[in-house]
Amino acid sequence: MKFENKEINLKDGRKAILRNPLISDAEQLIKHLQITCGETDFLTHYPEEYDAMTVEGEEKWVKSSVDSPNVLNICCEIDGYITGTCHIRFGDKIKTRHRASVGISIEKLYWDLGIGSAMFTELITAAKARGTEIMELEFVEGNSRARHLYEKFGFSVVSEKPNAFKLKDGTYLREFYMQKHLRY
Repeated sequence: MKFENKEINLKDGRKAILRNPLISDAEQLIKHLQITCGETDFLTHYPEEYDAMTVEGEEKWVKSSVDSPNVLNICCEIDGYITGTCHIRFGDKIKTRHRASVGISIEKLYWDLGIGSAMFTELITAAKARGTEIMELEFVEGNSRARHLYEKFGFSVVSEKPNAFKLKDGTYLREFYMQKHLRY
């Protein structure tokens, strides 16, 4: 899906651009995934799991996501650098088209600047425009920063999955499923 570029003011006074990822961003998007996955155990991958990704493969992914009527990807750019990404995937089957799943990642250096709030505002706007009834996401036990953001935007925990993540050191973490009801 196409997203109209939007300039936002960050808490530190800088400006950022929320926009669709571009094919030319492919290499930077891969690096972003590796960085964010290396900064926290709360994302679904370890950084090395992206080592096999190719720029060509990421370029295809960017093109397909912009062309898709059911996926909206947004990245946050500050001074030419991608600092965060988010997405919303709309259900496209008769039984699930009332739901949409969302996800977000922001590099640690750019936390607490208002990027997450700006991104969630855009995801909710897109969901409402689409007629979505329920937005959903998951977060991992211990990720209180993410939980706070999600609750700030009206998401609430509806279930949990024990032992959903197993870290390299053998630690198990629960995953929580949250929903935001836009309408019934």
